[in-house]
Amino acid sequence: MTSTDPDTPTHPVDEDAASFTPEQISRLFLDAARDGQTDLVTSFLTAGMDPDTRNERGHSALILAAYNSHADTVAALLAGGASVDLRDDKGATALAGVAFKGNLAVARQLIAAGAALDAPNHAGRTPLIFAVMFNRGAMAAFLLESGADPDLRDGEGNSARMLAAQLGLADITALMPAA
Repeated sequence: MTSTDPDTPTHPVDEDAASFTPEQISRLFLDAARDGQTDLVTSFLTAGMDPDTRNERGHSALILAAYNSHADTVAALLAGGASVDLRDDKGATALAGVAFKGNLAVARQLIAAGAALDAPNHAGRTPLIFAVMFNRGAMAAFLLESGADPDLRDGEGNSARMLAAQLGLADITALMPAA
C-alpha cells in the first residue's frame, strides 16, 4: 500500500546520513580540502561549514589545501571566507607551508588574498626563511619581489639572508636588496 500523504517519504530515508557526528563531518571537510576535492569543499561551505575548521594539529582547510598544491580548492576556500593567515599549532600560516613546498601559483593566490608575507611561526621562521632553507629559488624571488624582509631573524638568530649565504645560495642572495 502506498501513502498519498505528502509528509510521508516515498523512498527510504538514509538513516546513516543523520548519524554523522560533528567531528566526523569536520574530518570529511578537512580530508576533502587536503585531497583537492573542490566540489565537495564548495558543497560543505554552501551548507554552512565553517571555512576555518581545523584538525587536531591546528591545520585549517586552507592550510591543508595550500600545502597540497590544490589551487582550485584554495580559491574556493578563500571565496568561502577562509582566514588567509590562520595559524596551525606550530604558528605556521598557509603561506609558510606553500613557501616550503614551492608552489608559486598558490603563493600568488594567498598573497593576493592579503596573506602576511613575514608571518613567523613559533620558532620565528618566516615564509622567506622556509623558501631559503629548502632552496626554493623561484619562491624566494617571488616573496622578495612581493616585499618579504630578508633580514628578519628566527629564534636561532638566523635571517633568510644569513641562511642563503651559509648555504651557498648565491642566486638567492643576489635577489635580496642591499642590507
